[in-house]
Amino acid sequence: MSVVLGLAFLAFWLYCLFDVITTPDNETRNLPKVLWVLIVVVVVGFGGLLWLLLGRPRGTGATQAPPERPAARPEGPRGPDDDPDFLRDLERRMREED
Repeated sequence: MSVVLGLAFLAFWLYCLFDVITTPDNETRNLPKVLWVLIVVVVVGFGGLLWLLLGRPRGTGATQAPPERPAARPEGPRGPDDDPDFLRDLERRMREED
């Protein structure tokens, strides 16, 4: 059981460290990004908790609206056998051969 808790703690710490490192400098709250990295590294468990509560940018996580998807382009023919013009021309050529 202690191994599972240790792995969970390590995963939490690595998540927080990765989150601090990948957050843009201008989006960190309360302290500069470099200090947040030091806090998470030095104060291992509590530093990650502080980061999530006080340093992480607001609006991240499940409450953030998903990015808008670009308008879908109309699909064109995927291959010659899906192109109606090609099929009409092919049928016309086959009739001419007969």
